[in-house]
Amino acid sequence: MNPALANFILGKTPDSILHPTPTMDTPLQLNTGASIPALGLGTWQSPKGEVKKAVIHAIEGGYRHIDCAFCYQNEDEVGEALEDVISRGVVKREDLFITSKLWCTFHKRPEEGLQKSLDLLKTSYVDLYLMHWPVPMNPEGNHFLFPKLPDGSRDLDHSTNHIETWKGLEKLIKDHPDKVKAIGVANYSVKYLEKLLPQATIVPAVNQIENHPLLPQQEIVDFCKQKGIHVTAYSPLGSTGSPLLKDEAVNEIAKKHSVGPGTVLLSYHLARDSSVLAKSVTPSRIDENRKLISLDNDDLEKLASVSKKHGFTRFVYPAFGVNAGFPDKPEGVDMSG
Repeated sequence: MNPALANFILGKTPDSILHPTPTMDTPLQLNTGASIPALGLGTWQSPKGEVKKAVIHAIEGGYRHIDCAFCYQNEDEVGEALEDVISRGVVKREDLFITSKLWCTFHKRPEEGLQKSLDLLKTSYVDLYLMHWPVPMNPEGNHFLFPKLPDGSRDLDHSTNHIETWKGLEKLIKDHPDKVKAIGVANYSVKYLEKLLPQATIVPAVNQIENHPLLPQQEIVDFCKQKGIHVTAYSPLGSTGSPLLKDEAVNEIAKKHSVGPGTVLLSYHLARDSSVLAKSVTPSRIDENRKLISLDNDDLEKLASVSKKHGFTRFVYPAFGVNAGFPDKPEGVDMSG
């Protein structure tokens, strides 16, 4: 008898049905009722002059989730790419999920920050607008993005806090629902969310965090799941030249599934019900990153052992001089409000 038919008669469901192979477009539900595509193209640290071609190639290849930020200083090129693919009929605007972020020097001016990104992106709305970091910085300092004090330390704005910023984002949703479909946060620890949520009238749709097997951040992933906040992972390979690509456990899993280690590291997040951002401007790598797989429990146990063996490693932690509440990186003053 055909094994599949036998399983059907016995009431057994094949693993392939219980755990279907995820795709880049697998929709992951947000608390707004909308969904976010599982895989997004990241644009952080993408070199100037290469971003437009990368975004066009990605969208032509099937990417529908593009992650941007004013601070990346390349939203103009993303906008040119969006204008190109939409004008040629490759996609319609409503086919895409576009994220942008409010930078720290705009915490008191969220409407202005949003409009600057909309103008650069050449779009009338973003699907998601995130508070980039919960760290207000002096909007009148000596640099429009990274103001510093005479001693070289970051010029923070102590007259406000991230909770007031969040209230400003909530006002954006109420006043300009045609310009922003959902709001969320980034780089939030449990400590910061515990301060924010009791004073929020809108629960963040997303918390975008650095996440990979060397920094599983299980406490914040679990907390967000409990509160209905979707997690998006950035820096899924750790960093350029990350030891994760050479890690023994990662490569064992890659060999088992006949894929590269990068595929394993991206698929890790989908197994945790998180979306993931893959940054590249190289066409072949953009295409390769689309190849997601299903990981089983044994794979996940092996990946969980990576941080236990090597310890936690956080690759992205700007020198704000702020204690962001991350248990692996306590330092600086408390700006949690």
